[in-house]
Amino acid sequence: MVEFSTRQMLVNASPSECFDVVVDFESYPQWAPDIKEARVLRRDDSGVGGLVAFRAAAMGRSVTYTLKYFYGSNPLRVAWRLTEGDQVRHLDGEYELAPAGDEGAKTLITYSLSAELAVAIPGFVKRRAASRIMATALDELRNRIETASAGQSQPHG
Repeated sequence: MVEFSTRQMLVNASPSECFDVVVDFESYPQWAPDIKEARVLRRDDSGVGGLVAFRAAAMGRSVTYTLKYFYGSNPLRVAWRLTEGDQVRHLDGEYELAPAGDEGAKTLITYSLSAELAVAIPGFVKRRAASRIMATALDELRNRIETASAGQSQPHG
């Protein structure tokens, strides 16, 4: 059964700063604890990842999957669809990055994810895992964005 979750958070950075972190797939292993490897297999015309292969740790297992990415604007949107995976049947989602606060200095990020594992797991375990994944993903993303944003605003000299 496909499980669907959505969460929102406010980040102290502009939508474009958030977008830059979200599409820097090769850096995911540096800040997303469950992602062990991310490789861009194909880029789109603007140079961002169009097809990305991941290796992740999930419930004591190594999981590999490939996602195809789609991009939109107004607000900025990064969506993905599963193209193949060894332990997952369905893994689709998106980040929507909408300006918030004064002069777009903050961003409201809406993270939506629908997933179905290939292995049978009791419902309460799935729900607990989904909640942990969502919270961790957003917390770690916010930390990465705000750290990167703070570094960009520092004077160079």
